[in-house]
Amino acid sequence: MIKYMVIGDPISHSRSPGMQNAAFEACGLGSPYGRRHVTPEELPEFVKFARKELAGVNLTVPHKAAVIPLIDRVDPEAAAAGSVNTLVIENGKIFGTSTDGYGLEHALLANFHRPVRGAAFCFIGAGGAAHATAFHLAGCGARAIRLANRTIGKAEELADRLRQRNPELLVETAGIGDTEQLARWFADTDFLIQATSLGLRPDDPAPFPLELLHSGQTLSIFDTIYRETPLLKRAGELSLPCAGGMDMLIYQGAKSFEIWTGRPAPIEAMRRGFLEAQPC
Repeated sequence: MIKYMVIGDPISHSRSPGMQNAAFEACGLGSPYGRRHVTPEELPEFVKFARKELAGVNLTVPHKAAVIPLIDRVDPEAAAAGSVNTLVIENGKIFGTSTDGYGLEHALLANFHRPVRGAAFCFIGAGGAAHATAFHLAGCGARAIRLANRTIGKAEELADRLRQRNPELLVETAGIGDTEQLARWFADTDFLIQATSLGLRPDDPAPFPLELLHSGQTLSIFDTIYRETPLLKRAGELSLPCAGGMDMLIYQGAKSFEIWTGRPAPIEAMRRGFLEAQPC
């Protein structure tokens, strides 16, 4: 019986069911995790369904902010970020939290072996993924968070919220087209985080002008998309340290699993489940 699921629009690309069911199976708990396509218009009705029928939900684009007014209680950090990716449902009450920041933090440590504390981050994109992860990284002791976005107002909104919660943190914003500013940032960046949805489709363009990258830069590049993207391809050609989003998904999923079950997540089983999973 399905008691957990991931929802989004789109959702067919998600490998969460294979990954999470591998964890449940490793713990002798069957395969209770499914996937459902839910449009923004359908979200309120889905939440009503979840209250009665489910024990947990993962949310992806575009529901991470929209779900907040529909649930009963939200973790303070997730509320400040305005982004929830995990729901816990008990006796018809829904608690929301986010494991995205935890997932990114541990993915960076696993892939680059560089400390998060004291690091400078440059985010490409200021949507839901950036909201959740930037707040978490600020709480981990980042020294600077820079936000480049197509719509500068959206970056400024996130920057203001980060400054209010972390007054000592250096927070800057720029438009994606401001290549001079991006070049200056890249010269003082430890981690470049690609946090847009560009790369989900094979014909997606690069999220920023890739000529801004060059060999010899000291930044590590992390793309939240878990397939080869134009950014990752170019970084590889330049021999820059880079990684896709697989480990972020695994670690954020592991944290969700632990919240739901109270058990340590079987990370290697989840990794195998991710690699074996086939999108719909």
